[in-house]
Amino acid sequence: MKLHFLKSKEKRNLIEELEKIYGITELPYLLLETGKQKIRGFSGHLSKEEIVQLTRLTNVEIIGAYLINKKDEEARISFDAIQLFKEKITKNIIEINNQQLQLWLRGYDLEIRAPRGIIILKHQEDFVGIGKSNTEKIFNYVPKERKLKTKIS
Repeated sequence: MKLHFLKSKEKRNLIEELEKIYGITELPYLLLETGKQKIRGFSGHLSKEEIVQLTRLTNVEIIGAYLINKKDEEARISFDAIQLFKEKITKNIIEINNQQLQLWLRGYDLEIRAPRGIIILKHQEDFVGIGKSNTEKIFNYVPKERKLKTKIS
């Protein structure tokens, strides 16, 4: 696995972008960029040097939690990372009702007016996903394997 540790300036730029989109002001992790512009966060006790040494000794497939996708023009938090950052997300949150939740969890886009860009969806006290708004509709970014397969009753 090819690892690229984010340098201080890269991490600072990423945090600035996360603050602008989500209100997140800190990432207390060692950040690594892996293939396909995915950023992972490692919070263990190994240093950068120890991780590099370990990858030379053995085939390391994965390290840290998948946090952010930088493939598009914006930093998009991963589905699972939304829960990690739950207390830090303060911007671009849209509340949805029970009916909208049922549609969302099954992979449907929602006809909701929202500011253009990345949107975090919240139902009651829970963050339930992330999508992208074109101002008229929020496009569903729930991973296919996480979508409910049952029909809406």
